[in-house]
Amino acid sequence: FKAVDDMDPSLADGHRIMYDREVPFELRTQESSSKVHDVGTLEGVKVKVLCLGEDNLLSLRIELSSESDLFFHFCCNINYNGFRQLQDEQKLMCEFKGFASILLKMLNRCIKEPQSFLAVLILTSDGNAVLEFIQNMEYKFVELLVLPFKESPEYIIRQHISYRYNSLRSRLSMMQSRLQDVNALVKIKNPSLLMQLQRSSQSGANPLGTGTL
Repeated sequence: FKAVDDMDPSLADGHRIMYDREVPFELRTQESSSKVHDVGTLEGVKVKVLCLGEDNLLSLRIELSSESDLFFHFCCNINYNGFRQLQDEQKLMCEFKGFASILLKMLNRCIKEPQSFLAVLILTSDGNAVLEFIQNMEYKFVELLVLPFKESPEYIIRQHISYRYNSLRSRLSMMQSRLQDVNALVKIKNPSLLMQLQRSSQSGANPLGTGTL
């Protein structure tokens, strides 16, 4: 499916995908500058981390999307100067070139250790969002990292929706073509097996009949 993946609009400006996984997020809403809802909803958010530059890292981009809401798309762009600002404000000990690996490690720990590591996305009414990585120390919650996000422009959201639609359609077409090739091969080698498979597929039964007495 490489030809399909190459159509990803995230890659249009030369970025390279470093990470692409669904991560459990707690989504909260912020109605005003000070009031944040204490209780949010737990949802799986697709996180894509992309980098620009091979030997010399120029920038990182983190994209957030959702399988349940096609119009949910937020983005955070971090270049060297932006990282230095984060570093000063949040007392980060790492350097820019090592920041991506630390970010990926935190995302993976949110997947593997959801009781200890939390990703909280606070959504505001003006289209901005803040992603907070929090560690549960049992006796207190410790804020590890805060990243600012902005809702993607409408034309970017349309590009990603079109890509996801066309990607699914292309993959379905490829799988149907592959299925036809398999059918043709089985028809030549073992026609009776093909008839059995087709009957089983239509009835929803196990084609090999395993697990029955």
